[in-house]
Amino acid sequence: MKNANSTIPKPLVTFNQWFILLSVVISLITGFYFIMLLPFLAGILGLLTGANPVLKLAGNFLSKPRSSYLQEDKAQLQFNQSIAVGCLALSLIGFYSGLATMGYFFSIMVAAASGIALLGFCVGCFIRFQWQQFQYRRRTAK
Repeated sequence: MKNANSTIPKPLVTFNQWFILLSVVISLITGFYFIMLLPFLAGILGLLTGANPVLKLAGNFLSKPRSSYLQEDKAQLQFNQSIAVGCLALSLIGFYSGLATMGYFFSIMVAAASGIALLGFCVGCFIRFQWQQFQYRRRTAK
């Protein structure tokens, strides 16, 4: 089993996915694009400090010890979070610089990835796996 610091309980990951999805959908429906700042800032804090405030808040509601839940790899989640933060940043830049198409494109990408993850397929995991396979093949081809 992995070190407890290298994993995150699955319910926290699911909560974060719902938080991102709902923030983006509400933002798009209402036109209040600043709502996307919430998952953006939480993601930035998580990437910079390793402590995502959304996960910390949700952790207070776990009914069992953290270790008793199915665990997700923290490195993979950090990779996924970096993609989400990048897309949210590009979305916000698009909306606030008058490039609405760019804003919609990147926000819909984030919402779609979160929604698909909630259905059981992780787009970021697929991208990271393909990247690792590419690196491995490049190393072994020499």
